[in-house]
Parts: sequence; structure tokens; C-alpha cells
Amino acid sequence: MDTNDFLAAIVRDSAAFREAAVDAGLGATVASCPGWNVADLVWHLAEVHQFWTFIAATRATSPDAYVEPDRVEGDALLATFDANVAALLDALPAPVDTEVWTWSSDHSIGFIQRRMAHETAVHCWDAQTAAGRPADIDAALASDGIDEFLHHFLGGYSGPPEPVGGSVHIHCGDVPGEWTIRPSADRFDVTREHAKGDCALRGRASDLLLALWRRVGLDAVDVVGDAAVAARFVNATSLS
Repeated sequence: MDTNDFLAAIVRDSAAFREAAVDAGLGATVASCPGWNVADLVWHLAEVHQFWTFIAATRATSPDAYVEPDRVEGDALLATFDANVAALLDALPAPVDTEVWTWSSDHSIGFIQRRMAHETAVHCWDAQTAAGRPADIDAALASDGIDEFLHHFLGGYSGPPEPVGGSVHIHCGDVPGEWTIRPSADRFDVTREHAKGDCALRGRASDLLLALWRRVGLDAVDVVGDAAVAARFVNATSLS
């Protein structure tokens, strides 16, 4: 996927997110984000968009100058969300190799474009679920999201991963996408290949991505081989 794909996904999924938030009501519970209601979810995504807009627009090499906004509620919350989406879309079109600060080893605008597309897509699913009408994440975007998750989120941000006890193969059944993940002493080695693992997770790209983000259980996908390895694998990352 490229810049145009990611920006189009942000436009599409931000609109769908807003619609679902309104349909659900700001006070509705977001079951996939324990302890949150829809207002919390809208504020979270609005603030995430604002933060990365600051990084992209200023070409920041550090987040230190960012000032966290005061939270707003009600109609002002939705207006803030709309304004922040517009500002993000203005800030992100740039050469993908433009250097900026990120928490990742990839210090580029391209990383932010991709990250914001996936952040918005997963939270769109959260909002749609709160509204009682969960919809699949776009299959091509979800496959790319699996790749992003495996390379940037698996195992958390510091320290060795919890022992998984075996290798894992992930295979999308509806769009291209295969990965093999082998845990080592202090990390996970991820390759894009067809290979036999101690367990395999197979299914639609949307379901596989949502399982990795622990939005749905492993019963949403096909688990072949050692189910205990699969369970430890999906719990190997801190999502707090």
C-alpha cells in the first residue's frame, strides 16, 4: 500500500467512525476497550490524530514540544474530531522518507501515514461494534495491518517477550499475506513466507488483525496445531 491508499483509508474510516459514534451515542459502552465509553474513544482518536499532526506538520525530531489539549465534551468533542481529521490529512501528504520523530525504529512520515490508517481502522471497528453493527476492516488494509503489528507491536516496547513456546504461521485466506514468526531468546523473528509453524492462524485478514489486537477471540479464526502456542502468542504483546 502507498500514501494514497493510507490517506484514502483515513478519510473513509474516519467518516465511518464518526457515523458509528453518533449512532451509538457518546455514553454507550465500548466493550472492546474496557472501561471506555464512546466519548472516551472519540477523544482518544481525536488526540492521537492531533499528536501525529503535530509531529508531521512541524517535522518534529522530538515530541517534547507537544502540548496535550484539554478534553472537550458533547458537540465540541465531535467538532474537535472533525477538525483534527482535517488537519491530519493536510499534514500527512509528504515524501514517505521525510524524517520525523516516531517511537519506532522507522523515523519517517511514511510510518505515520501507515500508523494513522491502522489506528483509525481498528477504532472504527470499536465504534461500529459499540453501535451494534461491526463491519470488517478492508481486507487489503487489514493484511498490511497484520504486517505492521508483527514488525512494530509484537512483544511490546521493551524487554524480552513472554515465552510463546513455539513458532506461528499466519495466513490470510482472502488477500495475499503470509508470515512466519519464530520466538528467540529476546525477540521475535518475522519473515514473510509460507512455512510450517507449531501452530497456524488462518482466516480472513480482518479477523486475523482483530485477533492480534485482541478485539476478537481466536475462535474467529482457524487455529491449526498447538492451540496453547497460539493463545500465548496473541497474549505476548501489551496492548495497554
